[in-house]
Amino acid sequence: MNISVDTNDALLGSAAGEAQKEDRRNLEFRRKVAAAIHVHRKGWLLGNETGRPWSTSRTNRVFSALAALVLLVLLSPVFIAIALLIKVTSSGPVFFIQQRTGFRGRRFGMFKFRTMVKNAEELKESLRHLNKHGADSIDFKIDNDPRITRIGGFLRKTSLDELPNLINVVLGNMRLVGPRPTSFNASTYHDEHLGRLGIYPGITGLWQISGRSDIDFDQRVELDLKYITEQGPMQDLVILLKTPVSILSGRGAS
Repeated sequence: MNISVDTNDALLGSAAGEAQKEDRRNLEFRRKVAAAIHVHRKGWLLGNETGRPWSTSRTNRVFSALAALVLLVLLSPVFIAIALLIKVTSSGPVFFIQQRTGFRGRRFGMFKFRTMVKNAEELKESLRHLNKHGADSIDFKIDNDPRITRIGGFLRKTSLDELPNLINVVLGNMRLVGPRPTSFNASTYHDEHLGRLGIYPGITGLWQISGRSDIDFDQRVELDLKYITEQGPMQDLVILLKTPVSILSGRGAS
């Protein structure tokens, strides 16, 4: 008896099988994240277990978006000046849109002013041995990074490169205050890191006022979980007030 198999059907079946495996992996990951963040759910206004925490509340969303819009308007002359400096001093686009990990592990494009050469991402692996947190660390920071442009060093030192993050706040990917979104995928997180995914990432947070790039990822997660546990509008206000002082001091900038 002759049995013939359509090659296209076989390929489609294989692709469908891989898609099902991927769906199962994603479902398992979502369950792990849900289990890790469940402990942090508490209503910010009444303290009830079924309420929304401050970071995911509509109040925070509206306040952050409105504040970001106002800042974008007020700082528009600064945006224009920085854009001109970037274009004059190096070739390439003004903005750098990098994929980051946000709320519940969702990936989104985060806006920044470009501070590196155009092919910076392509050069990353060749420089991994210089990583200040160790070559095997998932967090990547280099002192005196050779990829940084002339104006880029100044923008990073003053954190002006982060100003376009305000666009992400308006879009709803971020809040003014929260854990910094990582460039690496949440699938590389250790189980003890997953709790930080329970809230939206922010432009500033406890990490920024506690040492910035001098702190490794495990220490960042500890600060993030502390922030999540104590989250509320007053804590955000304190962090927002302390952020300019931390930036001006230049502590931990990289």
